[in-house]
This record gives sequence, structure tokens and C-alpha cells, in this order.
Amino acid sequence: MLAERLALDGGTPVREEWLPFHRPRIEDDEIAEVVDTLRGGWLTTGPRCKRFEREVAAYTGAKHALALNSATAAMHLALEVIGLQAGDEVIVPTYTFAATGEVVLYFGARPVLVDVDPRTLNVDPTAVEAAITERTRAIISVDIGGVPCDYDRLLELAHGRGLVLIDDAAHALPSRYRGRLLGSVADLTAFSFYATKTLTTGEGGMLLTNDDRYDERAQVMSLHGISKDAWKRYTSEGSWYYEIVAPGFKYNMTDVAAALGLRQLTKQERFRAERAAIAARYDAAFASWPEIQVPSVPDDVETSWHLYIPRLNLGRLSADRARVIKALAAENVGTSVHFIPLHLHPWYRERYGYQPAAFPNALAQYERAVSLPIFPGMTDRDVEDVIAAVAKVVAHYRA
Repeated sequence: MLAERLALDGGTPVREEWLPFHRPRIEDDEIAEVVDTLRGGWLTTGPRCKRFEREVAAYTGAKHALALNSATAAMHLALEVIGLQAGDEVIVPTYTFAATGEVVLYFGARPVLVDVDPRTLNVDPTAVEAAITERTRAIISVDIGGVPCDYDRLLELAHGRGLVLIDDAAHALPSRYRGRLLGSVADLTAFSFYATKTLTTGEGGMLLTNDDRYDERAQVMSLHGISKDAWKRYTSEGSWYYEIVAPGFKYNMTDVAAALGLRQLTKQERFRAERAAIAARYDAAFASWPEIQVPSVPDDVETSWHLYIPRLNLGRLSADRARVIKALAAENVGTSVHFIPLHLHPWYRERYGYQPAAFPNALAQYERAVSLPIFPGMTDRDVEDVIAAVAKVVAHYRA
């Protein structure tokens, strides 16, 4: 009700029509590529998937890329190829989406949660170091919003202790760490091509690595454990005969999805530039406001700007984050929150006994975080409306 009354201040909301938090940018050439795939008669894993893998590998500098049906599948396979076992431990930042922790649980292993850097929201290497035990097998990093983690330090920690570094880079195409595109920095990297991501195939993901053994095992396990190149069995190069060498999974991408991804890949730098321009306008508008803390991006990285996550300085507002979000919705501006830390969810609390204050940085930043719209195709008026709506709501609730 308060939000509804706020929208009536001055007579009308800032916008007449709803601005969604995200809208995928699909152009005519993507549609044409998908239609051509449909007409070609090969719908599931086939030539376009293989081409998509080659082009993503070439773009990122990774030796191998495997197209899959989700980033969750990619992270699951990453843990499978390193031989994770029940009773092992994997270090995971608590500030992340559900998938990062749940893939560890698939093995009967334990996700050991750690706190994050309050500036970037990325995993804190000092917390990682303190969490390493004799049971630790891997570290999973998460590039929140597309901002790369401190990979020099994380790689030093991982390789110095005989551990594997897996990058949950669901937000991070095309992000750069010290000039290198993510995808070839960690031992294994998982990209997401979900509908809201910087490159979308509708649903989809990809696993990248420079390690031949990891790639060979992942290829086999991604399609029922059937021996390598199983997709070719319906081509002139293939055979009806196959062998199952391990109990695998059904994680393959379709050629229909890959067709969309192929065209999206060619636009990554343009799309990133559009998001960066929006972020710059937001920064210029909000940076001097004491009620808002704009996102922090280290000097030696380049973010994809998948997300724009300002933090509210709640001590300067008479409303909490939930009320601010409702008020922005009443102004017809969509928002989201990234993320509810894992240790706050019932399963983790009940299974491991985590208390909200166990990870103070993650808790404090989560309670202040609001993700604003930032996607290619936003008009100048859209951006102006977001800024105006935030200004209106902040003025209304200024303490």
C-alpha cells in the first residue's frame, strides 16, 4: 500500500508501462539461424553445437569447450571429472545462486561455505585459505555480476595445495581478468546461457578447460557415458554400435539452442559496451548520493556488466530494502536481488547449523543489494526512467 501511494505522489508513476528487470536481445539474424537449423533437419546435438564449441573456445582462448544444457550441468561435470567423492569438501562462497552449492551435494560431498569481499561480493581469498582442510578437493569461485575474482590469489592457493579451481562464470561472458577473457583462467570454467544471461541460448551452458583429460571425460559423461563422439552415430561418419564406459548423464545441448548461441557470440563485445554505457550513466547519477553505494570494479579487471548491483545505505533511509523494491515496482521499474546467501536458506541452516551472522559480509551486503535493469536494447528513456524512479523513491524515504 505504501508503494501504491508513493506512485500516486505527483499523480502518476515515472513510467506508464512496465520496464522488466531483463529482456533478452534477439535480433533478426538469430531468428534466421534458428529457422535455418529447423529446416536443416538436425535439431539435437550436431554440427552447430560443435561449431559453437569451437568458436567459444577460440573467442575465450580455452583449449576445449563443451556445449551443455545448463551451467549447473557444467559445474556438475567439472566436479565429476576431478573425481570428487563422498566425504570430500569443496569451498564455495555463500553469496551465490543455489546451483553452486547443490552440485557439490550431488556427490555426497560437503560445500564448505565462506564469506565474501564486501566491495565486489566475490569470494574472499583469505576466507578460502582459512577453510582449506585435508578433505578439500576444489575451490569454486563466482564472478558476481560479471566482476572477476582475485584469480592470482585463488590460483596460488589452489595450485599450492594441490586443489582444482573451478570458475562459476555464469555472469562473466565477456569479462576479463588482467586482459584475459574468463574461460581459460581457472582449471575449469562454467558459463551459463540461460535466458537472462549475457549470451543466451534459452537454456544452456558450457564447460571450458585447457586440460585434455578433463575434456575427454566430460564429453563422455555429458551423454550417458557413451564413448566419445556418440553424436556422430546418426551421420555418415558414425555407426549404430556404441559402448557405455561409465554411467553418465543427459547434459547435451541441442543444435537449435546452439544456432541462437552462434549468432549471440558475434555480438558479445557490442552488447557488453551497451551494458557498460548504462552502468556509467547509473554511476554518474548515483555516485554522489549518500543513500546509495554504486558497484565496485577493481582496476585490473573488466566486467561483463551482467548485473548492476548498487547497495542501499539503509541508515540514511526510513525504509528497508523490501519497501524500496515495492516502491520501484509501483513506478513501473522491475528489479531483482542477487543473491540470497546459501547459509540463509533452510536446508543449509538445518543440515549444517549455519546462523545468519556466520558470514557477516555476505549478510550485510545481501540486506542492502538491489539489482537494477541493465540489458542491451534499453533506450535512453528507459535508463532515464530508472534513474528518475530511484531518485523519487530515495527522496521519499530519505531519513
